[in-house]
Amino acid sequence: MYDFKEIVKVLTDRKFWGFFGTGLIVSVAYMDPGNWGTSISAGAKFNYDLLWVVWLSSIMAMLFQYISGKIGIAGYSVAEIIKIKWKSKALIFLYWLLAEVAILATDLAEFLGIVVALNLLFGIPMLIGTFVAILDVLLLLFLTRKTFRTLEYAFILFVSVIGFGYVYELFITKPDVSSIAIHSVMPILRPEMIFFAVGIIGATVMPHALFVHSWLLKNKTKENEGKLDKKTILNYHLVDNVMSLIVAGLINAAILIMAAAAFYNSGLPVATIDEAYRTLTPLFGGLASLIFAIALLSAGISSSITGTLAGQSIMESLTDFKISATVRRVITRVINVIPLLIAILLGFEPLQVLVYSQVALSLLIPLPLIPLIYYSADKKLMGEFANRKITTIVASLFALIILIFNGYLLYQTVTGNI
Repeated sequence: MYDFKEIVKVLTDRKFWGFFGTGLIVSVAYMDPGNWGTSISAGAKFNYDLLWVVWLSSIMAMLFQYISGKIGIAGYSVAEIIKIKWKSKALIFLYWLLAEVAILATDLAEFLGIVVALNLLFGIPMLIGTFVAILDVLLLLFLTRKTFRTLEYAFILFVSVIGFGYVYELFITKPDVSSIAIHSVMPILRPEMIFFAVGIIGATVMPHALFVHSWLLKNKTKENEGKLDKKTILNYHLVDNVMSLIVAGLINAAILIMAAAAFYNSGLPVATIDEAYRTLTPLFGGLASLIFAIALLSAGISSSITGTLAGQSIMESLTDFKISATVRRVITRVINVIPLLIAILLGFEPLQVLVYSQVALSLLIPLPLIPLIYYSADKKLMGEFANRKITTIVASLFALIILIFNGYLLYQTVTGNI
């Protein structure tokens, strides 16, 4: 068990701050444009009623990411274990294809967030913005041209921009503190809310984040071989993971709270990110809208880089061929340009596309989640880093909650109640 003294010891250890950063890279998956879409919709439609889902999702994500990191410290990635344990090449190939679908759904939301932010900030038409957004490949190359640590420093900046942006938004919208407290612990789930509840879960407990955390920690453990023992790395990982995901959870909750305070209580119908941006100006001034758009752009770019790393980890672990992160990003972007262009030309609302992409991600969560829980409890595979029984039980209960949410959504869809 970890106590307060151990946490303080880690935080005052200079080596920890040299290690810190992996959790931040993963954390942006929990504040990406998909979160914006689902949380803005949920807050504008249902006030603070679904805030408890945000906190529940954040707690579940924290445990799952900790387990994923432990797998990396033990010397594996989640996808690599699949390849080691599964004997059928056809089954592994099918798994890889489904994992790629999850990456594409993730990247679609991130890509769309960048396109929308460019439109709001610079007036770039979304049709043209889809091609401009491809240039984030160059940013990825720039950030990683020398050392991976540079990328971690960049994520401190990205998260700071998003975080301070929402501190400002909450300050000017003045949300109801008592309602926030009540709805944080009072579960409310009416039939018309289930779609958005599942969307919030899908935007928080994200498949690609579960894949990439183990891969990042595996590589970081190798880099620190001879400098740090694995038990010390595990302690560092725990604190890094908790700190980073607490920040992500607070930002994710702030998005919903801001939407509820600004849009639900104003009586103004806000069904799109564009409407959210433009409604902020008459209510709270132009600076509020500007900060909103800058934070959205930061969220889109940073989460897009995390998605790239996740895709790279899956391809390297499950297939025998490797391509550079740059080539992979170009391929992913080109694939996503097609459905995004179709959606724009047909007049689909970007916010609606975001919400649907997050629901798809929620339905794909079992793909990495079940192997994550099962194999992390395998003592032969994990050695001293195998989960204790209580950890496996709690993780399994969390996974069951997600499956129940997904099942209820499918039932509602089939019966025509959505």
